[in-house]
Amino acid sequence: MSRLSDLAHKIRVDTHAVWLTARDKRVPLPVRLFGMALAGYALSPIDLIPDFIPVIGLLDDAIILPLGLWLFLKMLPAGVFDEHRASAEAASHRPQSLWGGIFIALIWALAVIWIGIIFWSGRYY
Repeated sequence: MSRLSDLAHKIRVDTHAVWLTARDKRVPLPVRLFGMALAGYALSPIDLIPDFIPVIGLLDDAIILPLGLWLFLKMLPAGVFDEHRASAEAASHRPQSLWGGIFIALIWALAVIWIGIIFWSGRYY
């Protein structure tokens, strides 16, 4: 279980590092766009193959993300990703904001209530 937890932590840190690297002005624009697309795919709930399909649904993430990360690293100038990986690792150990999480959950709850009111009232603007 510890290995699985370590792998999840590494994926989270590397995804954050890709996002940070893609925003770095030292990185060429095409590489930055590829990095933003890779980070967006990693964080998006929408996949090429839906996750509810047995085996294949999770296999696309297990293949696309490592290959995309490998290609992204090959296109980067030397040392840039290591710098951002270190800052992403440091950010992963910062304390999480309980109030920030409550605020986001409250926004989602209000949005769901608002959509429910619209649909149950029968007025579809």
